Amino acid sequence: MDVSRGSALVLLGVGLVVATMVVGATTAPDRSVGGVDASTPTTSPSAGTPIPGGSDGATPTETPLPESPQTLVGVQGGWVTHGSVLGYDGGDVEWRNTAADGYFEVSMLDDGRVLAAFANESSDDCGEYGDSCARTGYRTLDPETGAIVDEYSFPVGSITNSEVHAMDATGDGGVVYTDMEAERVVVVENGTEVWQWNASEFYEAPDDPTSRDWLHINDVDAIGDGRFLVSVRNANQLVVVERGAGVVEVINEDTGTSDDNCLRGGNRLVDADGDGDVRCGDPSVIKEQHNPQWLGDGAVLVADSENDRVVELHRTDNGSWEPAWVVEEAGGIELFWPRDADRLPNGNTLITDSRNKRVIEVNPDGELVWSVATDEAVTSGPGIPYEADRLPFGEFAGSYGDETATPGGENGSATPTKTPLPQMNASDSVGGDTGGGIPVLTLAVAGIQGSVAQVPFWFREPHLAVSALGVVLVLVGGVDHLRSRRHAPLRGGE
Repeated sequence: MDVSRGSALVLLGVGLVVATMVVGATTAPDRSVGGVDASTPTTSPSAGTPIPGGSDGATPTETPLPESPQTLVGVQGGWVTHGSVLGYDGGDVEWRNTAADGYFEVSMLDDGRVLAAFANESSDDCGEYGDSCARTGYRTLDPETGAIVDEYSFPVGSITNSEVHAMDATGDGGVVYTDMEAERVVVVENGTEVWQWNASEFYEAPDDPTSRDWLHINDVDAIGDGRFLVSVRNANQLVVVERGAGVVEVINEDTGTSDDNCLRGGNRLVDADGDGDVRCGDPSVIKEQHNPQWLGDGAVLVADSENDRVVELHRTDNGSWEPAWVVEEAGGIELFWPRDADRLPNGNTLITDSRNKRVIEVNPDGELVWSVATDEAVTSGPGIPYEADRLPFGEFAGSYGDETATPGGENGSATPTKTPLPQMNASDSVGGDTGGGIPVLTLAVAGIQGSVAQVPFWFREPHLAVSALGVVLVLVGGVDHLRSRRHAPLRGGE
């Protein structure tokens, strides 16, 4: 029996799609194994290294550390769908909370409760928005029951690019959070806003900051002396903001490199004064970063998201910041849009590798020593993680100008409770060039991964391109087959 041209094209297209998925699945690396010793990760700090908890705040707690690593993970889910907070005991989920469309930064308070940034796509408590709104903020969870203890939240017109991605306890009973809707940093005490920093004080602002994804401020950490480390994603910059003084330091200052990334599509930074320039950091240093961690004066660890790497930046003698340590792959898998990196007291680094849907721990040589796949732990949705903390350490900050200082006193002033975290030397670098991609395909892959739970972590631009070609062949072949049937002569005569 002859096979028509259309049928052949359909068979070829189906074969391409099937072969792409089969080959991808069989060649995909295993996310659950490491290169050193994945079964026995180091959970306690190295000898003589203090951790939070002792009576003087600088000696190890008397409570023995757990035999297996305890890890807290905020799971965004999809693009603000099917969110979870997961509490891991080793590689197993010990408790979870799924009462939000999306969870983001998570941290454990001194009393054992969990602070979590969240967003819900729809709400019936809308205030000025009337009957239709989204809602975002932060809440406190009880890990024993998974219940919501209390909540600070507010309505927004749309959840897209308006979520509260981060918050941090200031150490004196307050909480500082990022308001991405209005592009500001806010300190709340006893349910009342007591201080704020508006990004329009430093960056050129549109008439209405809520009308566009202007700066996308996605992280804030209290680093002592009334100072906060703030991540301004769309500017490729980190800024240190001091209460009463404003911005006192810029990491990845604008040095005249191209502003194209920061102006992308005309929906980001604004050249309000018309001089043709905006504050835009060099994208080869950090690009659209997330969740930086202050390691002490002159060093910061950053999830360099759009460069698909984790980088430790050090301040140079001339005041600029340069990479001193880089990780781009672990366990045979290249990092794919990492959005959190925490230096642990033992010198290892905990990384949230978002689009690989895993949380990993690497040693100073970049070798994988522990890993969990978050999409295998969630009950529904794509399982994309946003941020993770290793307990009991959490993501604490090193000092700012004082080797024993951390947030704690009145107005976030410094009190001696923790010592600086381990830093890497430039000679320890384990990375290479920054990552790249095919913009249109990269955006399409991101959309698919965040929307379809069944799409595997290894599905990348080449898989999408070949699969798309297969679908096109099926469509063209189907049309050709129908046309050939329509115009074929009738059997048995006219």
